[in-house]
Amino acid sequence: MIDLDQQFARIYEIIGGKDTPFEQAGQRFYEHLCSALSLPCEVTGTEDFNWEEYYIFGPGDPKEHERLRKSQPSYMDMYDLLIIKDDLVSPWMLFRTEDLGAHVRRKSDGREFILGLAELEPTDRKSENYQLLADYSVWFVNFR
Repeated sequence: MIDLDQQFARIYEIIGGKDTPFEQAGQRFYEHLCSALSLPCEVTGTEDFNWEEYYIFGPGDPKEHERLRKSQPSYMDMYDLLIIKDDLVSPWMLFRTEDLGAHVRRKSDGREFILGLAELEPTDRKSENYQLLADYSVWFVNFR
């Protein structure tokens, strides 16, 4: 179970306090992640990616979703997170201009994509990477 007080204390320590402007906090978080993440690490989507909503929650055909998953990233896939960058942007990112870009390689076929880091989580919940990315996602979603 996540202790939110401890999580926010870690976040404030990384970004320099709760009043740090978003852009400055984002740069500090990026630098922290670059030095603390152990890469590559296996990740998956935290929830359906933007393009998948039509198929997951809407009237989209499940067979069409399966077909499209062959050429597009899916939250159901497993990836190796290779690198993060603050200047990577792609159509697969939900928050293209605000989120960090995550360069990933899909394990099933080796295809590479740029995804939003806040939309990913490590598959190993006991790893330090899991806490680092969970803290980043909580900061990103709550401080934008």
